[in-house]
Amino acid sequence: SELVAAIDPDPFYDFTQIRPEQRIDVDGEREIVWPENEFIAISNERAARDLVVFSGIEPHLNWRTWAECMLVVFRRLDCEALVTIGASAEAIPHTRLPQVVGSSADPRLARALGLSRPTYQGITGLAGVLQEQFEREELPAVSLRVGVPHYLGNAEHPQSTAALLRHLEHVLAIPTQHQSFDSEIARWRSLHDDAVAEDRNARLFVKSLEVDFDRRAEASMPTGDDLA
Repeated sequence: SELVAAIDPDPFYDFTQIRPEQRIDVDGEREIVWPENEFIAISNERAARDLVVFSGIEPHLNWRTWAECMLVVFRRLDCEALVTIGASAEAIPHTRLPQVVGSSADPRLARALGLSRPTYQGITGLAGVLQEQFEREELPAVSLRVGVPHYLGNAEHPQSTAALLRHLEHVLAIPTQHQSFDSEIARWRSLHDDAVAEDRNARLFVKSLEVDFDRRAEASMPTGDDLA
């Protein structure tokens, strides 16, 4: 992996909300560490393509200019498509495989990958702004979002992470090593089960979520006639 680009944080953040950190290095020199927005290029000879991973913090200011910075990097690196990934708290049980919703405004990508067209309307974040910007520029973009059980609070849910990575692997045709989460999935599933088992109301609530989840899953399955 190699750091290939970064977005200067200065025009985009209110530093009274996200404060920089002061550190002392091994030589005793003081340095200020600012919020990072970095692009890491990852080459893999065994994969169908290389990958550029962006990791950053949603800015407070100048979102359009920030999105234009993303476009500049996308074009200079000759990228083929943008894929945004994320998670949202939803009324789903931890005992079921998390569902990932994939969408794209690009009809070619939607057909090839079995994605839906974007349908969400309402308040959005930076991922939504990026998707709209790329759509306007007629650049291929895909959005992947996984649901996380809302009642788990701040507990980890690696099953959602693995589900998201499986779909990312399908979209990009690159290995993601989502199998490496298997042991963490089993550990956290046990912790979640124990926590729910200690509270009768929690058990009843999870049971109702399971019934609703299974009903919706069954309704979305195609009939034999549809498959034929």
